[in-house]
Amino acid sequence: MRIALDATPLTLTSGGLRRYTEELSLALALNFPDDTFTFLSDQAFSPPFGSPANLQSVTKPGPRYWSWGICSALRELQADVFHGTNFEVPYLGRTPAVLTIHDLSPWKNRAWHGDAARVRQRTPWLVRLGRAKLILTVSAAMGREIGTHFSVPEAKIRVAPLAASDIFRPAPEVGSTPHPYFLFVGTLEPRKNLEALVEAWQITRLRTGAELWVVGRERADFVPLPDIPGLRRVGEVHDSELPGLYSRALAFVYPTHYEGFGLPVLEAMQCGCPVITSNDAAVKEVSGGAAIHAGNVPELAEALMEVAAGEELRARLRAAGLRRAQAFSWEQTAIKTHGVYAEAGARR
Repeated sequence: MRIALDATPLTLTSGGLRRYTEELSLALALNFPDDTFTFLSDQAFSPPFGSPANLQSVTKPGPRYWSWGICSALRELQADVFHGTNFEVPYLGRTPAVLTIHDLSPWKNRAWHGDAARVRQRTPWLVRLGRAKLILTVSAAMGREIGTHFSVPEAKIRVAPLAASDIFRPAPEVGSTPHPYFLFVGTLEPRKNLEALVEAWQITRLRTGAELWVVGRERADFVPLPDIPGLRRVGEVHDSELPGLYSRALAFVYPTHYEGFGLPVLEAMQCGCPVITSNDAAVKEVSGGAAIHAGNVPELAEALMEVAAGEELRARLRAAGLRRAQAFSWEQTAIKTHGVYAEAGARR
């Protein structure tokens, strides 16, 4: 098959969409060497490092690329399927499309997105859904939500769960830190519910003696964290630094209001880091009983104290998380996604 993929996420410097597009495309190219996978974009981007020969790129700058130019690019490539990796399916002529929907956060709570126009992007959602032969999503919980919210038939929805990158593993020499710490990793935005984490940590910090380290890029609409002793704002770090941060932490704490998957939960587990997270449906699906779930500030504070005080509890969570992480791989994601391509192509 000849597959064309939207390269827009690769124009970003970091984040879940870029991680998804990089890891999936590499796994597809490696597992299906007889197929060709071509990134399409109207702006410069960085292709995945070490891309195989069957993973190619085409950049055609122009303001009308996504409305007209992409059709000619698909004809030149003789593409069998177009994969909209970035919530977007432009007009494609006769080329069948697969659309990945990662979450529905703009519809869950508009306050989570300060610039609503940004998430709507170029094409109305119902038009995008109609253009796609099949809808691909990342968790069964999200599949049910898409079906309910947009009245999409179950027969049109497919699920291919994500995975943590191979770089996420227990650090062999984690060293030591002056103070134990709880860790948050993710985009700093209202949806992540950091205010609850900070409140719960303040309740417990004198008893646990643990700092709170916050790792991630601040979004423009994020209310800055307060200046509190022991609250360390690490900022955005390179992926290569994350395994060490996870491995040294008392626990990874992720009190998110809403996720389509919750990839940092899996990254932490794969590093052997105990996980405390929310009751969000997708996150509970991903954690598979290998995490502590806290639904409010008192429950979160209780979980922080239990994990800080309980070496045996941390060991149990660490072992359970490592086992759970083994259930996911990008190879499996690629195989399931390739099957969706084949199915969509057959509906041409």
